[in-house]
Amino acid sequence: MRLRSAALAASALTLAIAAPLSAQEVPLPEYPETRTGEVVETLFGEEIADPYRWLEADVRNDAQVAAWVKTQSEFTDAYLKALPANEWFKQRIGALLDYERFGIPQKAGEYYFYTRNSGLQNQSPLYVRHGLDAEPRLLIDPNTWADDGATALAGWEPSEDGTRLAYAVQDGGTDWRIIRVLDVETGEPLEDEIRWAKFTGISWLGNKGFFYSRFPEPEEGQDFQALNYNQAVWYHELGTPQSQDRMVFATPDHPERGHGLGVSDDGRWGFVISSLGTDAKYEVHVIDFADESGAWQARPLVTGFENAWNPIDTIGTRAFFVTNKDAPRYRIVTTDLSAATPEWTTVVPESEQPIDSASIVGDKLIVTYLKDATTRAAVFDLQGNPLDDIALGELGTAGGFGGKSGDPETFYTFTSFNRPGTIYRLNVDTGETSTFAAPELTFDPDRFVTEQKFYTSKDGTRVPMFIVRRKDVTGPAPTLLYGYGGFDVSLTPGFSASRMAWLQAGGVFALANIRGGGEYGKAWHDAGRLANKQNVFDDFIAAGEYLKANGYTSDGGLAIQGGSNGGLLVGAVVNQRPDLFDAANAAVGVMDMLRFNRWTAGRYWVDDYGDPSKEADFRILRAYSPYHNIRSGVDYPAILVTTADTDDRVVPGHSFKYAAALQAADLGSKPRLIRIETRAGHGSGKPTDKAIEEGADVLGFLAHWTGLETPAAETSEAGAE
Repeated sequence: MRLRSAALAASALTLAIAAPLSAQEVPLPEYPETRTGEVVETLFGEEIADPYRWLEADVRNDAQVAAWVKTQSEFTDAYLKALPANEWFKQRIGALLDYERFGIPQKAGEYYFYTRNSGLQNQSPLYVRHGLDAEPRLLIDPNTWADDGATALAGWEPSEDGTRLAYAVQDGGTDWRIIRVLDVETGEPLEDEIRWAKFTGISWLGNKGFFYSRFPEPEEGQDFQALNYNQAVWYHELGTPQSQDRMVFATPDHPERGHGLGVSDDGRWGFVISSLGTDAKYEVHVIDFADESGAWQARPLVTGFENAWNPIDTIGTRAFFVTNKDAPRYRIVTTDLSAATPEWTTVVPESEQPIDSASIVGDKLIVTYLKDATTRAAVFDLQGNPLDDIALGELGTAGGFGGKSGDPETFYTFTSFNRPGTIYRLNVDTGETSTFAAPELTFDPDRFVTEQKFYTSKDGTRVPMFIVRRKDVTGPAPTLLYGYGGFDVSLTPGFSASRMAWLQAGGVFALANIRGGGEYGKAWHDAGRLANKQNVFDDFIAAGEYLKANGYTSDGGLAIQGGSNGGLLVGAVVNQRPDLFDAANAAVGVMDMLRFNRWTAGRYWVDDYGDPSKEADFRILRAYSPYHNIRSGVDYPAILVTTADTDDRVVPGHSFKYAAALQAADLGSKPRLIRIETRAGHGSGKPTDKAIEEGADVLGFLAHWTGLETPAAETSEAGAE
């Protein structure tokens, strides 16, 4: 069962870029002027100035903000394109991405669906095979949807027998989705179209219709900024207009609740998962589609918003869930849906390693665990008896393992820092594993080494960190440290062309598994949120200190990077320890912690951050908010802020205000720039060419300010290999 519940002045700078300049020769003229306002609010007895509030306005609808964006973009673009390493990184990232890569296949009836990118296609097309060994057929090519490649295939789901496919269209990086349907055999689109879907999955009921989640249509001009309330679950029957869709589940008396619905593989049961925010605390309602009345009555199964309840699937009336109730590192439980009152029985108990995912394939349970932020996979019978481990590579991440009861076939992917994803096919009955698709690499992965180290944070907590480098890089080198630290998100090993380009140039890459994530279960998450948020920053600062103290990082060579909540992380630690870091990239960050809950999905984040309208939470947020704690008169590292004009997850006003405040402060001679992508959002759906350009600009900037010298030519040993 697949469930995605709602359980992201004109430029004065003219630089010659024909001959790249050295580190000492790249000048920085005065920043473009940014006007200031007189906004001052008194919050809980403290006067809070907000001189750049006017930059919160939507760039698409406000001429003054649009003019500011244009001026800043011209200024930043001219500076970045003059940096010595920029062009090398652009060529190298492009070369590293130029390989055939596949998505994990999904089986429906006799059909197998999967994405395949030939290398540098902006978006990955969707293919179908009528039988595993049949010739693949192109089903959807999103590269034909927009001249700039910025309209993406954001999700897809075949009907039960695979003859119909519903798919989601994402334009310009927005979180909004348009859902359409096509006939798989002919490839012809049907007339069905769904609008205003957001934070939704697609769950078919047989072959005639599907469930989805949407919000009411926002007021004109507010679709990229208005708060998201009153999400409801709807059913769409093929061949009917959206206006005739049936509302299945809604809570108008509780507009803050989000809802998603998943259907069991046998098509009998529907599970409505309701959430209040980003916390893994859900209510569950169940619908019996075998009810001949067709009423689709949703009866409560779990109430109270106290724990995580993630459906796995059903066998008859027996439902399986992953939950952290009485198990902070999760366990698998079952209940009989025919009983008047649910009684939960443990199938797979909690262990030292947190459960990351679970699925039923054939007559087996496949369970993946996080072992110090790497994947371990194990097979159990449906009574919870352990059968075998699935052999995986070292220090990597496995994902997938989808399938159906009664069918022993499943597919999964395995990846690591130096290895792009390989897709495997597994028969859980026989244990036989075969390769479905393996990338033909343009580099030698054995030239790189990954270590996992454990360091001590400020309060004595032991924190893991991955450190990756070329084997011949044995001494201190410019180092890029990455972190996130929030929302129960676990950072695990994975391949990135940009990171590999940094490694090929001779840099070191480090990933710190700081608190706030889910690497060690609920306690690890709780230790890095709300009143404990400072632990996240302390962990990241301690990671930087460890890299310097243990000879990984060269003098003046420590760069940091993070996106979204990780952008907040970068902004906060730069304010707290500007002396420790030499360059920083804060990407699509939450930078105004006193107003984040006023736009789009920001209200959900109070689960991790707290509510700025409550004094106790306000005091904590005020203490680390990046926008409000810039320390004028102190030397700061070089900072590149990155965002996008269509980001309706973390609206770009966060980054606009933060960058303006950085430029206005006296922070020393290093640059504070903002790079603003057009027709892009929080990250998903970004076309390949834009990703290459952004990666080159960011790495060129970080390399310049950490002293990383790229090879002289593309054919060098560290380059093309």
